[in-house]
Amino acid sequence: MNPIIDYFTSLEHKPLQRLMFMAAPIFIFWFVESGIPLYNLHYRSTKIRHALINFTFTLFHLIIHGALAVGVVLISDWVVAHQFGVVQWLHLPIWAILIVGVLAMDFFGGWLVHFVEHNVPLFWRIHIVHHADNKVDASSGLRHHPLEAVNRWIFMTAGVFIMGLPIYAVILGQTLMSVLTVFTHANIRLPRGLDKAISYIFVSPNMHKVHHHYQQPYTDSNYGAALSIWDRLLGTYMELDPSKIRYGLDHYYPNNADENFLSLLKSPFKPLKKTEVAPPPVLEQPS
Repeated sequence: MNPIIDYFTSLEHKPLQRLMFMAAPIFIFWFVESGIPLYNLHYRSTKIRHALINFTFTLFHLIIHGALAVGVVLISDWVVAHQFGVVQWLHLPIWAILIVGVLAMDFFGGWLVHFVEHNVPLFWRIHIVHHADNKVDASSGLRHHPLEAVNRWIFMTAGVFIMGLPIYAVILGQTLMSVLTVFTHANIRLPRGLDKAISYIFVSPNMHKVHHHYQQPYTDSNYGAALSIWDRLLGTYMELDPSKIRYGLDHYYPNNADENFLSLLKSPFKPLKKTEVAPPPVLEQPS
């Protein structure tokens, strides 16, 4: 157990290795989805241009996230030093702290912040960038407005503080979320039975694709990042056959501008008007 703790503790000081955990799954699933696509995605220009738009948002998001990471470390060090928070009060063994860390990071930094982003107008204006993508693939998972890094930092640090998490548990939870976020957004076709089996524990690709459907109530469901437990327990789990899914929005932002970087960047600063927009294109499944 100690080598695991030492490794994830040291990751905070190894930004290139942490970046590898984000970049490697993107490139792996980038190639996998070309071989077993869930949909034949007809990009506005090319798949590479679509990815460049998404990666530009990812880069800004990661820069801000990295700058704020110092605060997470300081809070984590403080709760451990002062024996504050749930896991400290319960004096849990290391293996239990790791489990609680994964659950807490996924709840606070995954499900809860995501739920708030969909239900509080100010947060939704920021989150629109993610849902405006009409071609969800491996590059879409980390497509977030730079301001969303701040939103997620607030909720994540709240989880660290309340639960009293040491930094190794925080980084383990963050790493698992990063890898699974790419997996759930990848345009890959799994056997229905396998995808369903995965969804009983983890968020599966088909489960998360429902969340990207352009119409409510499906848009406001399946908020989980890594684990499906929160949606199942809290009543936000929904299913929809992949043949009926269409990516994008039915209000707030035009679907034909989903690759307009400057327009997307300005979206949080525009009045939130529930104006109907032209529906996104129908998704074509391979025959």
